[in-house]
Amino acid sequence: MTVSRHFVLAAGGTGGHMMPAHALAEELIRRGHRVALITDERGKRIPGLFDEVEVHVMPAGRVQGGPLGWLKAWSGIRAGRRMARRLYRSFRPTAVIGFGGYPALPALLAALDAGVATAVHEQNAVLGRVNRLLARRVDAIATAYPTVERLKPKFAAKAHLVGNPVREVVKAIGRERFPDFAVDGPFHILVTGGSQGATILSTAVPAGLALLPPALRARLRLVQQCRPEDLDRVRADYDRLGISAQLSAYLEDLPTVLAQSHLVIARAGASTIAELTVAGRPAILVPLPSAMDDHQTANAREMAEEGGAHAIAQHLFTPERVAAEIEGFAADPDALIAAAARAKACGRPNATEDLADLVEGFGRPPVMDAIGDDRRGVGAPAKAGLAVGSAKA
Repeated sequence: MTVSRHFVLAAGGTGGHMMPAHALAEELIRRGHRVALITDERGKRIPGLFDEVEVHVMPAGRVQGGPLGWLKAWSGIRAGRRMARRLYRSFRPTAVIGFGGYPALPALLAALDAGVATAVHEQNAVLGRVNRLLARRVDAIATAYPTVERLKPKFAAKAHLVGNPVREVVKAIGRERFPDFAVDGPFHILVTGGSQGATILSTAVPAGLALLPPALRARLRLVQQCRPEDLDRVRADYDRLGISAQLSAYLEDLPTVLAQSHLVIARAGASTIAELTVAGRPAILVPLPSAMDDHQTANAREMAEEGGAHAIAQHLFTPERVAAEIEGFAADPDALIAAAARAKACGRPNATEDLADLVEGFGRPPVMDAIGDDRRGVGAPAKAGLAVGSAKA
């Protein structure tokens, strides 16, 4: 019998933190548990998430801006920690799980103060700043990659490889066969820079496709997400080249487009790679060079090393390189299909369930939950997924 428990999830207000937190919340609720979310104003505004969850907006205390900024940040962290303590006295969580971002810090500090079990989930292949700060004190570190930079070897025993949760509709793509592809048939390509778009993709991709032979350009079926300010220019480029292209600043039905695609050209965000690998779609990845700790380059490494993607540094992502990559894939359907299989081999479709199994292993024995015992114990987390090593201290 499943005994209902209470869990608090804490996440910064970006999609990369909020989406895996949302997936875990849905799974825990499905299992009969009660869930609360701690986030910031940005997280609260993301539509369609946490509809069945009580949401608490708390000060985060972003650390930046020199001594004055640090002082202001510490004040915000202390205020958020006090608010979280009050919440825990009434909500009485079995565990608090942080997903990165500054709003997770005061929530986890308050849990540590109260003797509540804690875990963090790291979406990227480099341990983020908040998770790095708390790695020594939390009970478990859930990871999305088998190798995580900035995770010190001494913490490897508490690390659990679970992956990044993805939507059920994306899992369904991975259960279907790869779309038919032939040297003389349509070549469906998805180009996406994530929620904010990427001007480099809106510049280098059209220029690269202009270098292709006309017969190959005629085969292309392109769906591309662009920044709003780039849309008219890119549309004019494709019209001039006679390329069939659907352009949008926001792809409302990304899973449907992904399911139809033979190849994806994208940034290397954690959620993007999770969806590509679970769906089994080969990719050309262009990591964002300004990403904190260059984590997108690290994110792309596993998929590239396994042969499911070609990772290209932004300064090398030239029109000539784009043309060469597209021509190479177009001329060799077997290589493209093999790359899709290798991408899928990197996927972890059970990430949500494995993460839920991990956090369910925390806390009091079920009988204590049933009788309402007031004692606070920090139980040993269940072993979910695989233990990971670290590339860097």
